[in-house]
Amino acid sequence: MRDSQSPRTAPPASFGQSGLATVLLVEDDDGDALLVEEYLALSNAATQVVRARNLAEALELLARRAAPECVLLDLHLPDAFGVDAVSRLLKDAPGAAVVVLTGLSEEDAGLAAVASGAQEYLSKSALEPQSLSRAIRYAVQRKQIERAHVALRESSMRAEENARLERGLLPTPLLRGDDWQVTTRYRPGRDHALLGGDFYDVVQTEDGTVHVVIGDVSGHGAAEAALGVCLRVAWRSFVLAGTRGAELPGMLEQMLVAERAGEHVFATLSSLEFAPDRTTVKIVRAGHPGVLLRRGADVRWWEPPYGPALGLLPGQGVWPVTTEALDGASVVLFTDGLFEWRYGDGPERLGEEGLLELARKNGALPAEAFVDALINAAETATAGRGGLEDDAAVMHAGWRARS
Repeated sequence: MRDSQSPRTAPPASFGQSGLATVLLVEDDDGDALLVEEYLALSNAATQVVRARNLAEALELLARRAAPECVLLDLHLPDAFGVDAVSRLLKDAPGAAVVVLTGLSEEDAGLAAVASGAQEYLSKSALEPQSLSRAIRYAVQRKQIERAHVALRESSMRAEENARLERGLLPTPLLRGDDWQVTTRYRPGRDHALLGGDFYDVVQTEDGTVHVVIGDVSGHGAAEAALGVCLRVAWRSFVLAGTRGAELPGMLEQMLVAERAGEHVFATLSSLEFAPDRTTVKIVRAGHPGVLLRRGADVRWWEPPYGPALGLLPGQGVWPVTTEALDGASVVLFTDGLFEWRYGDGPERLGEEGLLELARKNGALPAEAFVDALINAAETATAGRGGLEDDAAVMHAGWRARS
């Protein structure tokens, strides 16, 4: 009798993608095990057969080595029987294709095993080289199709989740007329399947004041995006309820501390109020980058005083409010992903000064083209590195010129 642990090789026809396919044979009967091995050898399938004499031994093998392409599982083992054997095996090797071996009069048991997750069943009394090889090959292919379907469902669910988060993070502005112009863009970082925690919003209250916010939750992923949605919705609710100025960051910080996943999570934001007479804008900043002011083709950096990011010093933050004359200017707000990207082959980053220079080069462009120029420059410069390292949100906001 050949050693049941030794590999068997043969020309072409692997069960898997290419090379030697591993088959785990779980069989307590030496005669049946030898028959299976001989049939596989006669089928000219390129296989390596590893044998376990009971389910416990099979599970131990699975814990110590990579999962096989296929498991040939006897339904009558000393320590497992019928569907229970299939369920326990798949718990430890969910990625393996399973072909169960049954007795002559056990078709119902074979069908039950397939219903429990096996890909195929064969009667031992009807075994022959080609039918065994074909059953294993089909089982592997069915398992691959099954995994592909699961991956497709997961991808679809992620896309739906991403869309829901995007609607929550990047909403439609709530405006009461057509005298306000806002242009927004968002680009996810290269490593993020989901949106990060960047968010923005625009709300015009009954008195005509336009309120604008942009923020950035530290980290990336579903939890951070959900927290960004929470803060964005809370900001809109507080504004509509009459909360203003330095009181807003404190209220939002309480929300962040209550909802965040860990003490290390924080958020930066800038909240602005554009007076209805169009003459001034008030800003309160919580650790967020400065803004760009555009008056015609002139662009300058505005760095008003600010307080700490939300969540860094809960309950201790002080956020000053600064008023600036507009004189027809528009405001460009952004998250740090717009300028914290590397260019060239070195560690240099664009930085705030580089962003200002880039903005001035494009200062004569209309709002949408101006924002696109900033985003396109970032994407072009980082294309060789795989894209932006961090999410980038940009918002160009201001009153329309009176006709």
